[in-house]
Amino acid sequence: MKIWHLTPLCFVIALCASLVAGAEEAGVPLTPKRELVLLNWSEYMDPGLIREFEAAFQVDVKEVYFESDEMRDDILVETDTVGYDIVVVNGATLRLYKLRGWLAPIDAAKIPSLRHIDQRWMKLFPESEGYAVPFAWGTTGIAYRSDLLEEPITRWRQLFEPAEELRGKITLIKYSRDVIGMALKALGYSVNSTDPAELDEVEELLLRQKPFVESYFYPTLTKDSAMVSGVISAAMMFSGDALALREFNPHLTYVLPEEGGNIWVDYFTIVGKSANKDLAVEFIEFLNQPANAARLAQQVYFATPNRAAVALLPEEFLQDPIIYPSQEALAKSEIYTVLPPRAMKRRNLIFSKLLQ
Repeated sequence: MKIWHLTPLCFVIALCASLVAGAEEAGVPLTPKRELVLLNWSEYMDPGLIREFEAAFQVDVKEVYFESDEMRDDILVETDTVGYDIVVVNGATLRLYKLRGWLAPIDAAKIPSLRHIDQRWMKLFPESEGYAVPFAWGTTGIAYRSDLLEEPITRWRQLFEPAEELRGKITLIKYSRDVIGMALKALGYSVNSTDPAELDEVEELLLRQKPFVESYFYPTLTKDSAMVSGVISAAMMFSGDALALREFNPHLTYVLPEEGGNIWVDYFTIVGKSANKDLAVEFIEFLNQPANAARLAQQVYFATPNRAAVALLPEEFLQDPIIYPSQEALAKSEIYTVLPPRAMKRRNLIFSKLLQ
């Protein structure tokens, strides 16, 4: 018979393992794992990376989803941000979140992979410095079913002054900045216009378009999506989401219109009232490691701001003009800037009429 000689440390480890196994068999509850709660868009994360992080840090990651920027804001207002650790926030909203005291400062020294971030995505929204880490960037354009329309869509006017075949077949994002911003683009104005006369034109345009709009809600990104079935023929959509839906229907086409669109950047932020700030930092660092950031970019079909991750991406991904538009297309596009309260109130009044 073989005899095992255990050192004191090995004996303790073996004893602990035996006790844990015995407790599990007896149904005795063990200390619960920590939980990290992420408030995020749906279909905007790599499940494999989540599982790897959970295993490495012995934690459960819970995702809570929102379907529009306004829905995310409402969730945080209703809960006073309690119960959330990390929130994915678009650059245009960072200033408001900071003013409300919702965000915790992020110590860059604790996230070494920040050195890989292209600084233009930090400087594009200065409010991100010290409070947010760029996650992904892309454009807002038009997705449409090429097999259901007589002509391809190339301009915003085709969405806002639609052909009869689009009656009741359009969806728009439920966010006033996007709807009014892109309507301004269609009329040849800046997405950040505060000119009352230009906003009057936008209101008239959107009210004329309203009978053609099936809903002001973002399409789902599953095989059951209205875009996949053909219930919806054209939608305002984010670039990578159109690519995700194209997996279910090859006739789904995305275009960044000739007038340009919106360039957006999404950031990871840590909630000021989070009880798991250190764990949240570990999660952001984990996802921002180059190999993981490259995997995540391919999972969600959006461009990564991580330069080291870009070097790991396949050429086909990098050459896709939907993910990485040409410099000419980007030059015609704009980011959303902070608007004065009076201009925001005017836009909200216009948008409320559309939702009635």
